[in-house]
Amino acid sequence: MSDFVDSVSVNLKAGSGGSGSMSFRREAHVAQGGPDGGDGGKGGDIWIQADHNIVSLFTYRDHPHIRATNGSPGAGKKMHGKKGEDKIVLVPEGTIVSHRDGEVIADLVNHGDKVLAAHGGRAGRGNARFLTNSRRAPSFAEQGEPGEDFWISLEIKLMADAALVGFPNAGKSTLISSVSAAKPKIADYPFTTLEPNLGLVKFDDHEFVLADIPGLIEGASEGKGLGMQFLKHIERARVLVILVDLASMDGLDPKTQEAKLLKELGQYRAELLERPRLVVGSKADVAQYEFDGLKISAVTRSGIEEFLGTLGNLVDKAKKDYIAPESYIVHNPKPEGFKITREDDGAFRIIGNSIERVVAMSDLSNEDALDYVHQKMVRMGVEKAMRKHGITHGDVVRIGDMEFEFEDEEVL
Repeated sequence: MSDFVDSVSVNLKAGSGGSGSMSFRREAHVAQGGPDGGDGGKGGDIWIQADHNIVSLFTYRDHPHIRATNGSPGAGKKMHGKKGEDKIVLVPEGTIVSHRDGEVIADLVNHGDKVLAAHGGRAGRGNARFLTNSRRAPSFAEQGEPGEDFWISLEIKLMADAALVGFPNAGKSTLISSVSAAKPKIADYPFTTLEPNLGLVKFDDHEFVLADIPGLIEGASEGKGLGMQFLKHIERARVLVILVDLASMDGLDPKTQEAKLLKELGQYRAELLERPRLVVGSKADVAQYEFDGLKISAVTRSGIEEFLGTLGNLVDKAKKDYIAPESYIVHNPKPEGFKITREDDGAFRIIGNSIERVVAMSDLSNEDALDYVHQKMVRMGVEKAMRKHGITHGDVVRIGDMEFEFEDEEVL
């Protein structure tokens, strides 16, 4: 089974915040001793970071669930809980992080680039934090906020200086194995290579990374075969090496092969046709077609030095001229405020990050905590908006996991 995996879906579960403590110190002349419950610890975050030592997403194919640790609960004497440990997910350079609907979160191009992918939950506040002039003995504390929990997609687009592009069995794998330390599987039948291979090439004063892209078939740009999976790895190459088979290609002469390959590239990404490219005839030792360009044989090594020198010069020039893709992170701030919607059963639902957080972090079995939630709703304008939206006394209202009947004090 191949160890190279270039796309996976993973489930991220950030740590939940620790609960605040409900505690009172024992002190004379202070109501119930005075509140001294400490805050909980924040839940651990999940970061995704590019690392040049990682070459595949294989690890996450069989273990897609990634977890950060929870924060610890607070304690008496205003002792705060310990923060949950962050989790760092290492991925190859050139990994794109997306939501499962395709919306891109980040493009991690270079070693060390990272993105905060899942936020840990906020820490619950201890009852000492709710002490006010009118609330001298708060008998409630906040629960920790749950950490974010969702699926994302990871996809590699290989980072290479030059990419070998050709039909199946055109000799790409043999070539890359002869000019670098890459050891791809090689045999005399189509589709030997079902995964990209990267090799570091050193020749004279040149040093560059060469990618062996699995063979394309006609119609690859339209999704035939595994074409779309293969084509994406060509996107970031600075130079394209069009490898045409001089030996046997079912009657396709070199010019026809070149034309068909360029057509597939252009249909996939028109800008690929603007990249510097070198057309090379392979299998020169057993050639059946005439070819005017550079000819090589990876078996006899005929033409290899000329090929590497020419390609090295192209890559060096492309490195000077080419504007490499930069890493980027898409910032999508959560919307402020709230909105009210009507559900299928006639109940009303209030949706908003702030109000949902207040509810999620409150112990709704505690009357004092319920009173605190009600006061927050009044200050946030939720109760006023409910009346304006047509919610009347006795209507069912939901906020997060909480469901209640609206009690309109103006009609009581």
